[in-house]
Amino acid sequence: MRDVAPPRNSHDRTGTPSIDSVSLAIIEQLQEDGRRPYAAIGKAVGLSEAAVRQRVQKLLDQGVMQIVAVTDPLTVGFRRQAMVGINVEGDLDPVADALTTMEEVEYVVMTAGSFDLIIEIVCEDDDHLLEMINKRIRTLPGVRSTESFVYLKLRKQTYTWGTR
Repeated sequence: MRDVAPPRNSHDRTGTPSIDSVSLAIIEQLQEDGRRPYAAIGKAVGLSEAAVRQRVQKLLDQGVMQIVAVTDPLTVGFRRQAMVGINVEGDLDPVADALTTMEEVEYVVMTAGSFDLIIEIVCEDDDHLLEMINKRIRTLPGVRSTESFVYLKLRKQTYTWGTR
């Protein structure tokens, strides 16, 4: 088994952390099973348990990955999910920043196409969803319009696409 130090803080020209093939293999192992022991990952990728632990911590610290429990919101009391397309006048950053502070907003993406931003929100019920859209999102300075796509049933939600 080779004991390799974690990669140095290298970044590509966009400022994104550069990740070597060993770290990519570690990520794939954790995507298959986020509770997989570091010793088992080390065996699969050719590193010691300590080296895997260091690399995982570095990937977490850099924001490259998170290790979380993924749930079906319906099973834990959140009865309404929606994707919301948002059109913005002017700079997108202040609106995106405001959305990221809202606990109900799961993710925020800037897009090219029909919408400037697309967000996913998870709410307790329809009243909560209405309050989010009508009182909190549409009232943000710069928000011109919204279009909501309410989820009727979650059929697939995985995070195992690998690192290709």
